Amino acid sequence: MFRGKVISIHIASSSNEPMQAVDEVHAVPGKGLEGDRYFNQTGTFWKPGPDYEVTLIEAEAFDGMRRESGLDLSPSEGRRNIVTRDVPLNHLAGQEFHVGEVRLKGIRLCEPCSHLAKLTRPGIVGGLTHRGGLRAQILTDGVIKIGDVVEKKTSE
Repeated sequence: MFRGKVISIHIASSSNEPMQAVDEVHAVPGKGLEGDRYFNQTGTFWKPGPDYEVTLIEAEAFDGMRRESGLDLSPSEGRRNIVTRDVPLNHLAGQEFHVGEVRLKGIRLCEPCSHLAKLTRPGIVGGLTHRGGLRAQILTDGVIKIGDVVEKKTSE
């Protein structure tokens, strides 16, 4: 069991727009995060399916990339929706967990791609390989806020 937290939330209304930081976001099962490009079905890789509802990334991934390569990206440049701290996201593929009042299910790892490099800068793909985050399905409706606890309860 672990107990981490949400440190930032980001959405973009279309695929090539910069991610905007928000304090909270409405998570809708089967749709995604209200106001985000995938909720609006305009994301670059959008297709019907639960693994396009929300993405998460560890703040520690940015810390490691900065330490190892000197590449200093802001959390919004990672183009993931929710940035966490103290959450082992890679271990949550196939697992249910909570982000505040919202229950999610980890679907698969969210490895970095050439589209991400095109929107940010060279080096990001190598810097985030195997720590690019997690794609997740939203199982319950609710609001996710900065500071929310992220945890996998032992009964799940």
